Amino acid sequence: QVSRIIDGDMDDSCDHEMDMVASSHLPNQMVHPPPAFGSSSNLEALALEANESDVGSTNNDDDNSVHLVSRPMHEIAFASTDKPKLLSQLTCLLGELGLDIQEAHAFSTIDGYSLDVFVVTGWRLVGTKQLKEKIMEKFRSVEAQACTVSSASSPSLEGLQGGESRPTSTSVQIPSDGADVWEIDLKLLKFGNKVASGSNGDLYRGSYCIQDVAIKVVRPERISADMYRDFAQEVYIMRKVRHRNVVQFIGACTRQPNLYIITDFMSGGSVYDYLHKKGSSFKLPEILRVATDISKGMSYLHQNNIIHRDLKTANLLMDENKVVKVADFGVARVKDTSGVMTAETGTYRWMAPEVIEHKPYDHKADVFSFGIVLWELLTGKIPYDYLTPLQAAIGVVQKGIRPTIPKDTNPKLAELLQKCWHRDSAERPDFSQILEILQRLSKEVGTDGDGRQKTKSGFLSALKRSH
Repeated sequence: QVSRIIDGDMDDSCDHEMDMVASSHLPNQMVHPPPAFGSSSNLEALALEANESDVGSTNNDDDNSVHLVSRPMHEIAFASTDKPKLLSQLTCLLGELGLDIQEAHAFSTIDGYSLDVFVVTGWRLVGTKQLKEKIMEKFRSVEAQACTVSSASSPSLEGLQGGESRPTSTSVQIPSDGADVWEIDLKLLKFGNKVASGSNGDLYRGSYCIQDVAIKVVRPERISADMYRDFAQEVYIMRKVRHRNVVQFIGACTRQPNLYIITDFMSGGSVYDYLHKKGSSFKLPEILRVATDISKGMSYLHQNNIIHRDLKTANLLMDENKVVKVADFGVARVKDTSGVMTAETGTYRWMAPEVIEHKPYDHKADVFSFGIVLWELLTGKIPYDYLTPLQAAIGVVQKGIRPTIPKDTNPKLAELLQKCWHRDSAERPDFSQILEILQRLSKEVGTDGDGRQKTKSGFLSALKRSH
């Protein structure tokens, strides 16, 4: 059913190898057989939906006429060495070509390779040759831009060393007070057990000057120009952040190959692990307390023009007293003077539609993510767990899907959820407004303004009041 397969080698001008295979069900077949890759039942449904939209109201006595189509469905596979943000770059590339992603499958291997397969519609020309040429042309231009990015577009580690930077129109600008000292003494840093691993680094528990700390280590073999800039950006932002509900930055090692970020160790782990790995749950007063903690931390960040861009339960950590703190500023940015930003970042299940669509966005993108987090606290479920991350993203943008709010949810909390994930970012509340709503709710359910359970007054407290 696949008419032909075309493959070829991408340009290697940026020390990056990519092979692309495009398979197409051409219109002369006049059918949409399920693509060769992926969950066939789901793809058949996607093909059927595409067919129905093409056929419209055409009447035909043949029951099989619904399968007639006027445009092809293509299956495109990218095989490459794995690198940060590769999936977002590929989805952006396909979107810029006017292709609608119907399904996607992403794989990475332990030896550093990536395979990304997309099922797309929307290519109006006949044949795969033109499509392949356009994709290759677009990919080369993206790679060329990546190779020529100036270090001035983001603070370099060299510029950070003395607390100085060379501001440009696109650089992060946080005033230096002349006392920015964050380079740690490695002799005083002691590594303990590894507590987590990711595709680009590992997290260890350790100590620094007898203080219990978390050590985020970038793997030397994963260091690239993009990774280096993101690391510098994270240090650049975290060095100025000081708030009870934001993980405390201790220092960093910025001398390659040792790229470390040291923060307070959060013994309670992440909210994600608490909900989904430990199988724990929050009651309403606890939900309000956690939501209040998050809102306070995010309000502080926004007041300092910092957009987190990847707010999710995995990036919300708890200390020994279950105080929740915002963490992981690997993709955070300081808002530029225009007040809006572009380019996709973050995690699809929690991502605002304007970010998914690569449209200009501002701090209200974090509010959308907070709404998804609040729903997760309420239900204990992973958002859109019946969809792949990319399917969820497509649904949020094209179908306007949102998580289902349980029927027994407090009406005011349900209203807050709907406001936070409103399609129009201008209609979403900011975190100062969210805090007011949460504090009013907390009082209604018998907690204090911070969402913590009130204690009943006893004999001793009455004596204290009498004096």
